[in-house]
Amino acid sequence: MEVLLTPPLAFVIYLLLAGALSLLGRRLAERGKISPLKASTYASGEASPTRPAAPGYRPFFVIALFFAILHLGILILGSGLATPITGVYLAGLMLALLALILG
Repeated sequence: MEVLLTPPLAFVIYLLLAGALSLLGRRLAERGKISPLKASTYASGEASPTRPAAPGYRPFFVIALFFAILHLGILILGSGLATPITGVYLAGLMLALLALILG
């Protein structure tokens, strides 16, 4: 029984199970008819915007970096003890986040 719980064998069993369920689902699914409405975007009955909301990836990376600094910083603070160096680290974390927000 312990052999079934080894990660490589469990992974292979999972792959076989997922493949079988995918094939079963594909056989049970009804074939759809191709129409222009299926290929169009849906935005709650409104016309989709013609220009992107935020051009490029820069706004995404700023937000991603903000949350990365915030979460990793809090993780490090939470795993340590309350010492004076922790206060210095917290002040540095606040300055880094402030610099990131202000740009």
